[in-house]
Amino acid sequence: MSFANSDFLWLTPLVAVVTWWWARRPRAAVRFSDVSLFAGIRGGKAWRAVWGGAALRGLACLAVVLACAGPRQPDLKTRIPANGIAIDMIVDVSGSMGDQDFVWANGSPLISRLEAARRAFKLFVEGGESPDGTTFEPRPSDSIGLVELAAVPESTCPLTLNHSVLLQKVNELKPKADVNAGTNIGDAIAEAVIRLDAALGNKRKVIVLLSDGQHIQSKDGPDAMHKPREAAQLAANLGFPIYTIDCGGILPATAAPDALAEREAGKETMQAVAAITNGRSFSANSGAEFLAAYKEISQIEKSTVESFQYRRFYEFYPWCAAAAIVFLLTAHVLDRTRWRVVP
Repeated sequence: MSFANSDFLWLTPLVAVVTWWWARRPRAAVRFSDVSLFAGIRGGKAWRAVWGGAALRGLACLAVVLACAGPRQPDLKTRIPANGIAIDMIVDVSGSMGDQDFVWANGSPLISRLEAARRAFKLFVEGGESPDGTTFEPRPSDSIGLVELAAVPESTCPLTLNHSVLLQKVNELKPKADVNAGTNIGDAIAEAVIRLDAALGNKRKVIVLLSDGQHIQSKDGPDAMHKPREAAQLAANLGFPIYTIDCGGILPATAAPDALAEREAGKETMQAVAAITNGRSFSANSGAEFLAAYKEISQIEKSTVESFQYRRFYEFYPWCAAAAIVFLLTAHVLDRTRWRVVP
């Protein structure tokens, strides 16, 4: 039990003052020369009338004070969602994301890029503490969606507050193979922009793009895909910042020239997408860097948009006000019936 306006409780001592004043207040009297006419009347009714009426009026005063204080009890079973932000998370599921070249924690075996992305994603959404001590606050009031980034991007989970369903979809992510193993960054951004633009409300809307940067080139013709910079401009026109996380690693100097050029072009694309939309670009080549990137994104958005949590309460002030009326009416009726005295 809590009170919406607890300062009114300081008026509680007035209840005793009102009760005492009503009991001791001067009353009308009848002067009569001979009281023998009242010799057969039993006493005690006047005492009940004085202190009974005072007690009922004191209770009425107490009920009024409680009503002003606003007693209430939280409804712990029903949650009212707060007006947070909308985040569409783009996660690369191309074939190269299956490469096991990530160290999640010191002394742990290597894991795939996708598995590292999955673990960091889950901490970003539901909160918790990572092995290196990085702490994430949960985001229960944010609508979060998931877009799989492959040759043909797919919106796997729409924007939702049901994060358990979202995390279930994240657990099901697997690297694509064959013809769908590419990385179509442009269409993935366009898909996220469409989903965010359709979201209701004036909440802030952002995109988090995670990829190893090995993007495929757009084809020509009427069915050409969106180029990454063109899709980023669409997001910028709508005011959607894009935070990019490049997890493609660093190729050795002995790699083929074509591979080095493609890798460099991928990093430049990720940086350009973030710059066009006034977002931030991060590079993550280990689990610790993954967590640091997500942590900074979380802090940026938490400081930019102030999100409030609301809870529904059962209000009891109407019952207190009704009790005050009942006490006063009861005292009024009894004063004129069973507690009636002369005069």
